[in-house]
Amino acid sequence: MTSIADTGPWPPCPQDFNLTAHVLAAADSVPDKIALAVVKLTGAQRWSYDRLRSAILGTAAGLLDSGLHPGDRLLMRVGNSVEFPVAYLAAIAVGIVPIPTSSQLTAPEVQVLIDMTDPAAVLHDGKSACPATVRVIRTDQMARWYGLPPADYALGDPDRLAYVIFTSGTSGKPRAVCHAHRAIWARGMMMEGWYGLTETDRLMHAGAFNWTYTLGTGLLDPWTKGATALIPAQGVEHAQIPLLLKRHEATIFAAAPGVYRNVLKSGRLDLPKLRHGLSAGEKLPATIRDTWLAATGTRVYEAFGMSECSTFISSAPGSPDLPPESLGWPQPGRRIAILSEAGPAPLNTPGIIAVHRTDPGLMLGYLNQPEETASRYQGDWFLTGDMGEMTENKDILYHGRSDDMMNAGGYRVSPLEVEAALLAHPDIHEVGVTDIEIKADTRIIAAYFVSDTPLDSTALEQFAAERLARYKQPRLYTRVASLPRNANNKLLRRALPDQPVL
Repeated sequence: MTSIADTGPWPPCPQDFNLTAHVLAAADSVPDKIALAVVKLTGAQRWSYDRLRSAILGTAAGLLDSGLHPGDRLLMRVGNSVEFPVAYLAAIAVGIVPIPTSSQLTAPEVQVLIDMTDPAAVLHDGKSACPATVRVIRTDQMARWYGLPPADYALGDPDRLAYVIFTSGTSGKPRAVCHAHRAIWARGMMMEGWYGLTETDRLMHAGAFNWTYTLGTGLLDPWTKGATALIPAQGVEHAQIPLLLKRHEATIFAAAPGVYRNVLKSGRLDLPKLRHGLSAGEKLPATIRDTWLAATGTRVYEAFGMSECSTFISSAPGSPDLPPESLGWPQPGRRIAILSEAGPAPLNTPGIIAVHRTDPGLMLGYLNQPEETASRYQGDWFLTGDMGEMTENKDILYHGRSDDMMNAGGYRVSPLEVEAALLAHPDIHEVGVTDIEIKADTRIIAAYFVSDTPLDSTALEQFAAERLARYKQPRLYTRVASLPRNANNKLLRRALPDQPVL
């Protein structure tokens, strides 16, 4: 049998559709319910569904009054604040195309994105780095816009452009990913296949407002469902999150693996209302998953996705237990394959994880890069660039990015397998593994680890030898202060050799 999983078609997106209208539909039935609480130890800032809708549609009117028109692009230089999701949804409501960017970017980096996207204006919070090359609209005007008469939704073809986000992918160069309004409709597949989310839930996401993982899982999806979104205020430390989870009666917790790791360090976790956790952004180490279960009595369900298609493989409440290397199953409505160069690979054979081009959550393409867009397809399949393997049960085992795969003595080795083995060491807090060239045509596996004290290399070699085949064992162990990560907290394995050594 070949590695294709088809869970059946998802209901088609309605015509005359608008992403923001879909997200805010619950405001009609539960206007006084709390949609958003920005929480900290001293209290919370709360937004009802009616207040949220008024702010978004008032801001939409303000953007139009400022001279922007439907179809214009609006680059967003807005940090970790409520203004970010309000402005984002306001733009989409009236057909303006928002382009979120990381607040950590420098002015020269932002200029590269401006040159790529040619925005009509930049929405600026006055704090994030921003070159003075494009018209600027300041977020400090937004409070006045909240009271304006609400703008009307711009309804239309669900396949039309709604927003643009940036990804570096495997190239290291930014690419502008164009998504349609139907992308929010496709997230309904995640509701069933990952979240277990209902209108009675209180979902806390530990990320910043302007991270796309937070924007989707932490805000848009709870609002679509009529649930309550809880976001820690700027400055809240990970050690404070358990108290906030308990105090605000969170039923679902969403975060990246590194946040789970830090929260577990905070001590005893008393979370009586929590049903389960959600993890995405990078592969969840088995040690974190198991430690969280032991500490809280709740499971963490992880998902796999990418900027071009959000998440499409996941485990979910009620699903069977899976081995640590498994990502889960294709969500309802998805068609997923594992591809070799000749097409779908046999079961239990590694290949590239691919998504069928008919997936409603798949991007429209890369902005002004038709050749780059075309290069990501093999026939009807979009190539993710990640290696995986489909079992007889149709779950997907993860082998890492294709460009992260290591070559040691002629063997291809997944860094995830080696990292998982080393994370079992009681004194290693974090570890990243890559292969390095020590002389011409000779590469070895090197492990870079974070620990409180120096660790003996010979002892580490013996520890690895008990858990890994000889060709998978690192030949070099280096203690570093921290692991290199990008703005989305993903491990940058190729940057490991450049880390300062302790």
